[in-house]
Amino acid sequence: MRARGVLATLLGLGLWAAAPAAAAGRFAAPGDYDLTLTVGGRVRTYLVHLPPLFRERAPLPVLLAFHGGGGTAAGFKAYSGLDAVADREGFVVVYPDGSGRLGRRLLTWNAGECCGFARDANVNDVGFALALVAALGADLPLDRRRVYATGHSNGAMMAYRVALEAAERIAAIAPVAGMMVADPFAPAAPVPVLHIHSVDDPRALYAGGLGPPFPLTSVRVAHRPVEAGLARWIARAGCPAAGQVVEERATPPDARGRRHTATRWRWGPCASGAGVELWKLTGAGHGWPGGPSPLPERLTGPDTTVISAAEEVWRFVRRFRRP
Repeated sequence: MRARGVLATLLGLGLWAAAPAAAAGRFAAPGDYDLTLTVGGRVRTYLVHLPPLFRERAPLPVLLAFHGGGGTAAGFKAYSGLDAVADREGFVVVYPDGSGRLGRRLLTWNAGECCGFARDANVNDVGFALALVAALGADLPLDRRRVYATGHSNGAMMAYRVALEAAERIAAIAPVAGMMVADPFAPAAPVPVLHIHSVDDPRALYAGGLGPPFPLTSVRVAHRPVEAGLARWIARAGCPAAGQVVEERATPPDARGRRHTATRWRWGPCASGAGVELWKLTGAGHGWPGGPSPLPERLTGPDTTVISAAEEVWRFVRRFRRP
């Protein structure tokens, strides 16, 4: 795979070695940075959020946060709530931009069978993700044992592909509302996975199948069943095939009598030390749990606050690190 070629190059350059002390460089203060990186002849863009105590808390964990299909890094940063968690907990959030034909608008990720321009152009997005972490390591004291990934919808699929093709570099992933659509399934190492998904998601169908057309197009995506996809990671991690319910939450009925539930399933203990969990929601739509969706309810279904995806993503991934 091309991603493995990029990884080999990074290893050869020593860019995945222990991170150096923080350089004076381009990151002089906490806050937000808008950056570019040329990978495979393409100029790629991404946002970086540094927590207030980023120097005192070194070395820093890193969370790659992939926006949904048709979205942008800036949009995902605005609605995900991840910056607030990063500021409190002391980790770096990186929001990469996908690819498209209209500059930094309507962007997608090449997550395998999905989606849009990035898939059609066979963009090497795994290589981009690995290269930007390596580039950040030249200026920041990163903890290379604690590189994590999350994403929403097409971005969730992208988080899976990064884990699949760079398993030895990703400590854990927490995809939201999008199942893995890349093959073959042959991760070099087990990867801990938290998946968050509503059974009532009207776009990324929990049980799998052909989703509705994207707005103003005839383009549809074939989604894979959530639980069948998780079963592959469960087996790879050496976890018991049967999961257990470890937590349940519910909202009071809203003004229209709608009530949302969230049930957390866990598979473990796992022979590899990795863990697999699932927040299985009901009543909620395709939006990022915990905040308002940037799209209308008629397209994505109801928003939910039954859990905060930002909080649950970090609560899960922070437990894991690579040797």
